[in-house]
Amino acid sequence: MKKEILDKLELRQGDITRLDVDAIVNAANTKLLGGGGVDGAIHRAAGPQLLDECRTIGGCPTGEARITGGYNLLARHVIHAVGPVYSGKPQDSRLLTGCYLNSLTLAVENNLKSIAFPAISCGVYGYPIKDACKIAVDTSIDFLGRRPSLEKIIFIQFSEKDLQVYETYLNSIV
Repeated sequence: MKKEILDKLELRQGDITRLDVDAIVNAANTKLLGGGGVDGAIHRAAGPQLLDECRTIGGCPTGEARITGGYNLLARHVIHAVGPVYSGKPQDSRLLTGCYLNSLTLAVENNLKSIAFPAISCGVYGYPIKDACKIAVDTSIDFLGRRPSLEKIIFIQFSEKDLQVYETYLNSIV
């Protein structure tokens, strides 16, 4: 593993809505109109303008991502990624990989340098955290190897337990 790629990855525990980065990723639903968990927290913190902009987008298919302004957040943008509801089928990993890949691509296309991800699909959507972590980290490392303009990818976990899953996996691949 190249040190210059690993140096761009950061693990944190905390509240994604408080990060001062170019973009935070919202674990959104297909309607992009807010919801529970991280989605609800981001919409509350960003203010009503975020919902107003989301209404103009017309939704987002599972596995894809859309970008909006950050409004009242410290983050300048919100990238809304729609993860799969876990079913145990091979399409789950393909769709979750798409969330990360499409989010990272949007960041680069919009000349962003820093992005923060929650554990997409791991809350009410039921994706196993260990499997989702591997997809998130591997997809990000592969992306940075091909498109190194991003300077920082943060994986921020709300719980200490989830953070430990990320720390264990990252330590196993260095």
